[in-house]
Amino acid sequence: MEVFLQQTVNAISLGGIYALLALGLAVVFSIVRLINFAHGEVMTIAGYAIWLALLSSVPVVAAIALGLVVAMVASVAMERVAFRAMRGASVTSLLITSFAVSEIIKVLFQNGISARPVPIVLPAWMSGSLNMGFLTISVMSLISIIVVVVSLVALSLILTRTTLGVAMRAAAEDFPVVRLMGIKANHVVALAFAISGVLAGVAAVLWVAQRGSVDPLMGAAPVLKAFIATVLGGLGSLSGAVLGGFVVGVVEVFLQGYLPESVAPYREAISLSIIIALLVMRPDGLWPAQNVNRS
Repeated sequence: MEVFLQQTVNAISLGGIYALLALGLAVVFSIVRLINFAHGEVMTIAGYAIWLALLSSVPVVAAIALGLVVAMVASVAMERVAFRAMRGASVTSLLITSFAVSEIIKVLFQNGISARPVPIVLPAWMSGSLNMGFLTISVMSLISIIVVVVSLVALSLILTRTTLGVAMRAAAEDFPVVRLMGIKANHVVALAFAISGVLAGVAAVLWVAQRGSVDPLMGAAPVLKAFIATVLGGLGSLSGAVLGGFVVGVVEVFLQGYLPESVAPYREAISLSIIIALLVMRPDGLWPAQNVNRS
């Protein structure tokens, strides 16, 4: 039972990071029908911003805040420079554009900084752990869970209590009608990318804190897991993206914790098989969007 609870905490912590990234993907997809595979590079940009800030002796809290701001600006800049001109293009063209942006940023970091991971020194207390009876929780796992909950609640408030947030929800249902009502499309799309960038920045902080380093490929694996989570939850569904992120995290952690050593090398294949089985049972996702059949 103790091991199960420990693995559950780890699964929630990892799943929360995937949920944040998946939510960022879903926010953009629900409005402009774009799966932004450069979303992982926004996470990497935030990681390097934190590294540079700490290297310049900036306090940790200020460095983290700077990372979030840089991630938001980078995401909005991507939309303005690369994706706005492609608005209304085919899904294939949008995918190619997102892959191109992703590769350009990776190459810039590999050649401009280093292809190898660069260490990030964080305060010692962040690597500690808390003993709660028979359960030991690392400080970073606890912080991850709290940050994920706060981020999801904050996003929910933005989407339900602000004018642009309500406009975003309406645009997710029927973007052309929202434009006909006089709401500026560029503002709605920019807000979607800004929120997506902040979520990627939060995920980057949690990921970097657990890894202790940043490299040009840092965001590649997490964004792939987040994409799987988005599909599993239901493309275009914000709630589904969060649910999918946690499911992927739970499957990954529990397989890692309970698979026999002889089967452990096949963990990724087994994990994907479980997700495929869930999609066979629920083709539209675990929590599909109401407009899932919209063309």
